[in-house]
Amino acid sequence: MKILESLVIFIFLHMIAYGQQDNLQENVRNQTEFNKQIARDFYRDLWFTNNTEKYTDYVADEYIVHDIGNRKNVTEPAIVQKSIADMFWNNGKLTGEIEYQIAEGDLVATKWIGYMQPETLFGKVFLGKKPMHIINVFRINDGKIVEFWNHRHDIDSPQTLKFVLKGFLIGLTIALIPAFLAIRYKRKLKRLSLKA
Repeated sequence: MKILESLVIFIFLHMIAYGQQDNLQENVRNQTEFNKQIARDFYRDLWFTNNTEKYTDYVADEYIVHDIGNRKNVTEPAIVQKSIADMFWNNGKLTGEIEYQIAEGDLVATKWIGYMQPETLFGKVFLGKKPMHIINVFRINDGKIVEFWNHRHDIDSPQTLKFVLKGFLIGLTIALIPAFLAIRYKRKLKRLSLKA
């Protein structure tokens, strides 16, 4: 009889543990889907439609950004996300589409494409008309984005223009130094030859 009771208790406890494990897995799945929805809504409101005032619905008061360039491991106020999106919207019309999302735990990776129709000179020169291919990874905590990893394919965009111009100016400066010295020495030699 004791063996039967022990067996029933064991089976009962095993069923409870298995049920709790199922509930835990279901909660994780629900949280992952919720996090993916936050990311989708962030793109929809700030990048695919001009609802940038909704940035506080998605971004924590302060967040950490890991971007290309100088914005690596920088803490910024949430308003910066609105400012970045507004800069695009102030220079044209923006649309986009999400190609896919991958999520695990508190991280959501989204591959998306932004399409810009520039309407200002700044937009035409520096933002361009080519599609912007971007992969963002968000860390989400308590329903808000608290960390951004930003990976853009800038080589196909006018973003590379600033590097071309910088390289051109450096090259021009390097080329002008010998030319300046040659002109200076030529004048000096001419003066010396006139004295002799």
